[in-house]
Parts: sequence; structure tokens; C-alpha cells
Amino acid sequence: MEPDLSGKSTLTPFLPAIEAAISAATGTPFRIGEAARASGGCIHHTYRITERNGKRGRRYFVKCNSERFADAFAAELDGLQALAEAGVRVPQPLCEGRAAGQAFLVMEYLELGRRGDWAGMGRMLAGMHRATAEQYGWRRDNFIGATPQRNRPHGSWAAFWRDERLLAQLALADQHGLGSRLVGRGEQLADALPELLAGHEPRPSLLHGDLWSGNIGFLGEGTPALFDPAVYYGDREADLAMTELFAGFPGVFYSAYREAWPLPAGYELRRDLYNLYHVLNHANLFGGGYAAQALEMIDRLLKAGTKNRV
Repeated sequence: MEPDLSGKSTLTPFLPAIEAAISAATGTPFRIGEAARASGGCIHHTYRITERNGKRGRRYFVKCNSERFADAFAAELDGLQALAEAGVRVPQPLCEGRAAGQAFLVMEYLELGRRGDWAGMGRMLAGMHRATAEQYGWRRDNFIGATPQRNRPHGSWAAFWRDERLLAQLALADQHGLGSRLVGRGEQLADALPELLAGHEPRPSLLHGDLWSGNIGFLGEGTPALFDPAVYYGDREADLAMTELFAGFPGVFYSAYREAWPLPAGYELRRDLYNLYHVLNHANLFGGGYAAQALEMIDRLLKAGTKNRV
């Protein structure tokens, strides 16, 4: 019986490569019996593939795109492995590769919903953040959405956030013609970061890096899970800040996190500083009103910086 791939032409040219990669990674021959479109693909094509063994067959989640995304898939596999090693429930990554001008990533298929143990999510995140390193950054560069994300190591948190996050996005904003006022005011803020963050040298915690509600879910029994990471070692508050940027996280999540690991004073202002990175990234990716929102945030942070140190 041939695989049921009707209407799934995106996968067809490199099905043998996916089968071979899964077989090599698991040590057991794998043949695809069914490939169905799966939800969750903003940038990439996503599929649920099932082994040719009926209901007893293994199932995996596959992302694919043109081979220029091969490094993004390798970075995602690396990030998922790091989160799993820190005790986080993730779709276990299996393998990645390329064939026929396409790149792919294969991971465990999880049935995820939107309802579950939010307090457990908060505790899980606090536990993940207790995985620390000696420096800020990561062992490789990766991606925030479709944007390359630099992760060069720094001993200073202010220097890392200035050079690898804020100035990197401002350089892109300049290339994209988002306005000299935005770039100029942003560079003023970058110059002010050592003062704004004076005295705040948090432990370099393992971060998810792209923690909005679209990148979390719950298994059937309520167990929380994370996916689509953009990992690095940084201030744990940066993860919490992003959960507030697009909302979607209930109060019990924050209560459980703070009970497990309270936040130091000054979080509210740092939250806006960290979320500026993501708003700038959205401005660079999508334009629209994000550039105006970023400029408003920059002006507010500069004004606050004249009155307070974060």
C-alpha cells in the first residue's frame, strides 16, 4: 500500500531522505504511511507523519522549508535539546537534514491543547532558569522568528543586551529604512544601558528566548510543554517579560513562578527594555505600527532613565 500523501506535494521530493534520517536516528527502519498537514507553521510547512503500521505506528512532527533554513532547523534542534536537558517537557528532537533543495526537522509529535497546569508551567520555567552558565550568550547563533539572533558570549549583561540584542535590531531597522529618529533614539538608549542596568548583573539563566503563548501548550493530562525556542543564557526576566508582551498567561502562572523564585525590584522597567527587542524585531519583519510602538518605548525608557536606575 502506498503512503497517503494526497495533496502533500511539499514533502514528496524528499520523503526518502526523511525516512532514512529517522531510520538512522532511531536504529529502526521507518517508512511513512501517512503525511497530514499540521497546525503550528507560521514560517515553515508542518506535517504529522505516521509510520506505515496503522494505529501502532510511530508518529513524528516534521517542519520543512527551502534549504536556506537548514541552519535554523539545526539551531532549533540544539535549543530543544538544551531545554530537555534542563528538565523541560518539549517535543523531543530527533534529526534534521536536507535533500532535493529542501531542509527538514523531525521531532516527537505531541497532542497539545491550550488548557492545563499553568502553575506547573510557572514552576517549570523557574526550574529551567536555575540552569546557569558563567557568561551571557550561547554556544552558537540562532534565530528569533526568521531573524538571525547573535549570541556572542559576554561577561556583562548590559554589554550583551546592548551589542547582541538592541544594536543588532537597530542595525536592521536602519537597513530597512524604519526612520532615522527610531535608530538615533535607539542608539541613545544603547549608550545609556550601562547606567540603566547598573547594579543589575543577574545569573546567566537558560532562557527559552521566544516565550509567547503561541510557543507553549499542554499535554492531555495538563503537563506543560515548550517549543520553538531561541535559547541563550541571559536575565530570566527577559523570558517573563515576553509572556506579558502579547498576553495570554494567567495570574496563577506568575504567582507560581514568583513563589518558586521571587523577582528583584525594578522588574517593570527592565520588562519594557527587554520587550523592546521583540517589538523591534516585529518592526523589522512586518513593518506596520511596530516601528512607532518601538519609538514610543524607547522614548519612555530614556525618560525613565533620567529619573531612575533600573
